[in-house]
Amino acid sequence: MKPGNNSISVLYLSYDGMTDPLGQSQVIPYLQGLAEEGYQFTIISFEKKERYKEGKEQIQQMLDGSGIHWVPLTYHKRPPVLSTLYDVYTLQKRAYELHRKYNFRIVHCRSYIPALIGMSMKRAFKTKFIFDMRGFWADERVECGLWNLKNPVYKIIYQYFKRKEEQLLNTADYTITLTHKAKDIIHHWEGVGNQPIPIQVIPCCVDTALFDPGKIAESDQEALRKALNIPADAFILSYLGSLGTWYMVEEMLCFYKQLLESQPNALFLFITKDSPDEICQICKKHHINMDKIVVTPASRREVPLYLSLSNWSIFFIKPVFSKQASSATKMGEIMSMGIPMIVNSNIGDTDQIIEAANCGYLIKEFTLIKYQEAGKQVLAWTDSSSASIRTGAKKFFHLEAAVARYYEVYTSVVHPMVLIAFLPISLPSLLLYGS
Repeated sequence: MKPGNNSISVLYLSYDGMTDPLGQSQVIPYLQGLAEEGYQFTIISFEKKERYKEGKEQIQQMLDGSGIHWVPLTYHKRPPVLSTLYDVYTLQKRAYELHRKYNFRIVHCRSYIPALIGMSMKRAFKTKFIFDMRGFWADERVECGLWNLKNPVYKIIYQYFKRKEEQLLNTADYTITLTHKAKDIIHHWEGVGNQPIPIQVIPCCVDTALFDPGKIAESDQEALRKALNIPADAFILSYLGSLGTWYMVEEMLCFYKQLLESQPNALFLFITKDSPDEICQICKKHHINMDKIVVTPASRREVPLYLSLSNWSIFFIKPVFSKQASSATKMGEIMSMGIPMIVNSNIGDTDQIIEAANCGYLIKEFTLIKYQEAGKQVLAWTDSSSASIRTGAKKFFHLEAAVARYYEVYTSVVHPMVLIAFLPISLPSLLLYGS
């Protein structure tokens, strides 16, 4: 029996767009699952003009089918700082207008900027406030080079958001993190009162029904190989996703160059919508033959087919402090396709997942010796592990488990005295993802 949530309306605030890849993989599927449990959603999101133009009809259709009300706003990038202030003003104005109309019980905020509005709505209207922090955002901006603390303006902005970070954590009825490491770090912050504050860990999950190797036809793989001019006997190392900011493209290509010595038929497939210019420059620097490199875009629906060509996949992320709170969306997608991977250590919960699921190899240093050791693991690997890797994806990144954990959070903030026993049997989160 559900605790009477059929009339509960939720305002979901996101600075990411629903027409963005992350919106389609890391927002909409969760809200669709929660909508099936009776929650009524209104989404306010910021859309990039080109992506909105291309994808608005598809997204609108998808959300209409789940009874989700969508209010898209225009994202502004320039001028820096001022454009963000304008977006915050627009978001607050629209959120307040909608609240007066729908009387939201919960405001669910994806990351820090929307959370500023969620916190103000809790104070103004007594709504429940969920801080879905996604990561240590202010530290990310510094460590990726967007905020240079030598610039006094950015130093003031950074200090402002670090103060707000503590306020958000202190004010939120529940906080969501992507990793257990982030949860542990926050629980040791002295500026956060009433420790340990309620935190739910929900990593970036995957739709295992979409990312299913069993649904890939050999004829489609052959046609794709032909279209990409990939030889039938090629050993394919793949990379999925954007290239900028956090991803260590040069180190990945250096690993690939070393792999070529023991696997001369290896080909590096980049599945990305980004320009190949950076890849070309690095290949030229390290004397890597571009004939061995394939760079191609793919839509979300096409990604499983493109990934299915892979023997192995790879991603290296800069191992900085803020990445302790990071969960790479691509990890669950690769695992769901049963593909082993090479990744670097000290990124969120990646080390523990790789070891527990036995789904690949951890690089602990970006050195020639470590690349050679990883290359030996690649050569020794057998395809018989594919099924167990997919099982690992279902254990750690199952979409249904994520929906279940969000349901637990919603139930807790609206009905704090309701016991876990009242959660619906259809959401077996504890069986799918360890606490």
